[in-house]
This record gives sequence, structure tokens and C-alpha cells, in this order.
Amino acid sequence: MLPKDDRTNGWSALLPSRQAKPSLSGDIVADFVVIGAGYAGLGAARRLGELRPHAKIVVFDAQELGEGASGRNSGFAIDLPHNVGSSLEELAKGKAYMRLARAGIASLRDSVQRHGIECDWSEQGKYHTASSERGAEEILLPTVEELKRLNEPYEWLDAGKTAKRLGTSHFVASVYTPGTALLNPAAINRGLGENLPENVTLYENCPVLEADLGTTISLKTAHGSVRAQKVILAVNGLAMRFGFWKGRLLNFAAHASLSRRLTAAEQAALGNIAPWGSTPANAFAGITMRYTNDHRILIRQNIHFCPSLRQSDERRARVGAEHQRLFDDRFPMLKGVTMERTWTGYICLSRNGAPGFGQVAPNVWSAVCQNAVGVAKGTISGRLAAAMALGEDDPLIADMISLGTPAPVPPRPLLDIGVRARFAYEIFRNRHEA
Repeated sequence: MLPKDDRTNGWSALLPSRQAKPSLSGDIVADFVVIGAGYAGLGAARRLGELRPHAKIVVFDAQELGEGASGRNSGFAIDLPHNVGSSLEELAKGKAYMRLARAGIASLRDSVQRHGIECDWSEQGKYHTASSERGAEEILLPTVEELKRLNEPYEWLDAGKTAKRLGTSHFVASVYTPGTALLNPAAINRGLGENLPENVTLYENCPVLEADLGTTISLKTAHGSVRAQKVILAVNGLAMRFGFWKGRLLNFAAHASLSRRLTAAEQAALGNIAPWGSTPANAFAGITMRYTNDHRILIRQNIHFCPSLRQSDERRARVGAEHQRLFDDRFPMLKGVTMERTWTGYICLSRNGAPGFGQVAPNVWSAVCQNAVGVAKGTISGRLAAAMALGEDDPLIADMISLGTPAPVPPRPLLDIGVRARFAYEIFRNRHEA
């Protein structure tokens, strides 16, 4: 089961065409291999290159830069604890999450500035929104209390102030925090992969087909092989295909749509507001939205259990129509603005919200399962996995370990029944946030 994505990613469609790096051809030897070129994989490869500038480092990715899951998210690098669904578990470990996320953002910021990566990087913060009084009471108010405890700056906005900032009167309240960076995820994934250290070689469209992860690492691809001393897995839910975290990772499909660019008159109808990003009080029932620097509106809504990692064009068409309806409901002043593209991306969650991080075999380290907040978390997870593989000390490793490991889930088909039932309950219980 290899990754297979549709070719409708709205983020990469905004970018110029590029020539993918060649796949591996022949048999080679390396010191380190990284499997996966998302945020975690590229973070690991960059850190390996920094710490061991004379080592030979190889990165394999089954797809192309900007086209996999890392190029398909909503483009938020979030610096604070972030709830998925109605869970507030991250708030209880707020300081650890903040240190990790901010280290990830700092690394990304450094790469963007150092290499001049054009990815619409803008540190504009984000709005955490509630569509109902109940959502504000159950999610936003506890979030504010935790922000106070952490001594973090925030701004509480009522319905009127939220509408003035976001251009929609849909929300009853929001909490603005300044530390989140917004970006084009396909563009930054491309830029990170194109600007790796000189001793790192990236092979695209090059899935690993066979893996011997014993005393010596031996990997086979369609037209070559590599032998190495150590390997870092950065493949999210596909880690189970390599024999790790079996029965502990859950693959979900997430759908997003991006509108056409607003005209000057439409921008004025919206209030000539500044670009923004908003996350919902409940990520399953609610809607993640962006108003981008180039005056488009993104809607991400419709997340569902998808162990097959496959979605049909028919499903995407239905989701796109629903996104258009949600857009029209929230922005009635923008009548006639259509969704230009709808795409699918795959996310990996664990039952308890913990990452799949650390040493999983004598010569194998793992940086997977970012629980739908992968830009910052994935980056730092990969960098810390690289440090662990090299035996380098980093105080943030203790923070990462403190988050725990993915909890077991029931075997299939009980898993399918349980996840879908839980998901349906989550949406029903939080339908006020839809």
C-alpha cells in the first residue's frame, strides 16, 4: 500500500511547475537513511546534515515535494497547545507543547529566511473560533484559563469584534493568539527539500518496497537499493507497514477547498481586512479557514476515518459542493465566488493524542503521528529523532518523551466500528459547532 494522492492540491496549483529529483538508480551505501520527505523527514535530514556534515545521508519519498500530506494541510504552524475534536488534553501539558512547537517554528523560520523560501510565511497569529455559546464555554474559556496560567498573551473577541476581523458574522466569539505562522504548505515543503545540506541526497517518486531493519539497514526501491547504519522513519500512519506502532495509529482523510482569488470589489465587500487564519473549537464538527495573502479563502471541513488512504473523485466532488455551501453560508456578501479546487490529504492520529516518537529498534528511530498539527510538531519531532540517533543531548527530547506514546486500539473490524461510532458521536455532540 503506497501513498496515492489526487492531483488537485490547491496549494501546489498556485506554484510554478518544477522538475522532481530523480529516483534512486543502482546500489549505494549511506550512513543514514530517512524515509519520508514531509516536515518530520526533512527536519531529520537537515539536523543530521548539520550535526554530521561529512556523513552521507539519503532521503526517500514515495511522492514529490509539495504533493504529499505535508503540502496539503491548512498552512498553520501553531505554537500553542491545540485541541483536536473536543479534547483539551494538550492543555494539561502546555509548557512542553509550547517549547516543542516554538522550536519547530524557529527552525522553519530560519530555513525560510536563510534560503529565501517563498512560501507566504507570515506570523499573523490565529483565531480560535466558536460558532455557539456552548462551544465558547466548553472550549474557548478553558483555553483562556490555560493561557492565563501559562502567562501567554491573548485577545478575547466577542461576536462583533470577530466579525470585523474575519469578515463573517458566523462566530459568537474567538480567542486571538499572536504566535502562529501562516504559510503555503506546498511551497515550504518544496523549499525545504530543495535546500537541504550538501551531504543530503533526496530521491523523489522513490517508495521503499522492501526493508530489512536489522543489524544493518537494507532498503530496496524499484530500481536500486541502499545499505546504511541507521534509519529514521517519518511516514506517519505508514509506519505500521514497516512493522512499528502496529495497532496504535489511525489514518484519517481530511478535505479542503480553496476559492478563486477575490476581486478588488469582493475584497471591499469583505471589509478590506487583513489576511487571517482560524481554527474551530471542535476540529471534527467545525471548519478551519484561511483568508490568504493573495485574497483567497480556504475551507477545511470533513475529516473521516480512512485506513485505506484512498478517496474517490466522486467523494471529493460531494465534499467540494458541501464546502461551497458552507462558504456561501459564512460569506453571503461574496455571492458568485466559487471554490476553485478541492483536495484530500491524509492525517495520522493516535487514540490518546501522543506521537510515535523515539527509538523503536536497535538502528531505527521514529518521528510519526503528529495528530493533525504537523508543521511545527513534525519539524521538531524529526530534528529530535536525528539527535537521538546520533546520541546527541537535547533538552527537548525529554519534552517529547513526556508526551507519551500512542495507545493501543482494537483490531479491525472492531476498530472501524469503534472509530466511526466515536466519530459520529463527536460530531453529533458538537453539532452546534458545525
